[in-house]
Amino acid sequence: MELVQMLMSQLGVSEEQAKGGSGLILKMAKEKLDAGAFSQVAGAIPGVDNLITAAPEAGGVAGGLGGMMSSIGGGAGKLGSLASLAGGFKGLNLGSDMVGKFIPIVVSFVRSKGGDGVGKILESVLK
Repeated sequence: MELVQMLMSQLGVSEEQAKGGSGLILKMAKEKLDAGAFSQVAGAIPGVDNLITAAPEAGGVAGGLGGMMSSIGGGAGKLGSLASLAGGFKGLNLGSDMVGKFIPIVVSFVRSKGGDGVGKILESVLK
């Protein structure tokens, strides 16, 4: 998987961390985008279902905080999403700072494979 290789080489993470981290990001995008928009994003990533399956459950304190923040809505909902991502990354033995390092690489990969419009779709749910 090209995306996994890119994450491993640019961030120095293991294959499991690269799959799980990108899977968490894509899983969040799948939850936030309508089916048509997500299918455009998914079309740019070979093996997207395998990546989503590799994502750990974003549970724990951060996952609970994410759900709580999402229920408040607005900008707090986005904070909640990032908090739940950080919880999932912790499950991969990655610091929460790695979320901010994974996102631009995943978005850039999607943009390079699916075009600028598809990159913008993904980026819109990750900001």
